[in-house]
Amino acid sequence: MNKKVSLDNLTRGIFRENPTLVMLLGMCPTLGVSTSAENGFGMGMATMFVLILSNAMISMFKNFIPDRVRIPCYIVIIASFVTVIEMLMAAWLPTLYTALGIYIPLIVVNCIILGRAEAFASKNNVWQSVLDGIGMGIGFTMSLTVLGAIREILGAGSIFGYPLFGTAPKSLLLFIMPPGAFIALAFMIIGFNKLRGVK
Repeated sequence: MNKKVSLDNLTRGIFRENPTLVMLLGMCPTLGVSTSAENGFGMGMATMFVLILSNAMISMFKNFIPDRVRIPCYIVIIASFVTVIEMLMAAWLPTLYTALGIYIPLIVVNCIILGRAEAFASKNNVWQSVLDGIGMGIGFTMSLTVLGAIREILGAGSIFGYPLFGTAPKSLLLFIMPPGAFIALAFMIIGFNKLRGVK
């Protein structure tokens, strides 16, 4: 029974409750940074890092946090981990750090992270909360990476910065612009729902 619960908590965020393609959470970074597969992957991994550690910390201290100040406490915990990942990225991945820009500190108010803290981590043990963070993080990272790859291939003719077939036609430059994000995401949601059997 415990193994089944653990597996369910791990896979929920990847398939059944994918934060981007099913729950439509975190749309600001999804649409803002997914101009390339690398940017999407980088933002997804940064978010997953914060998700896992904040879920674990909130679950660990949930019984010590007064109910009336739980949201401010959650935000302080999340902001601490965002600061850590921001400093690490600035030191070790300066190009990606520059590309993601303001969206890194905005992880603090990402509704996926705060939502999982309130809906799951505050009600479950540390191990289950970590699994939930991993699952949601993988689902978010996969969505952003695939969306970024689609936009990069169609809009720039490359994948992870490597040219595939020369320069993309100018007519497809739309896909690396904001309207292209909405179009590509819409088709991704349709395709994902078809795979899940949702009519």
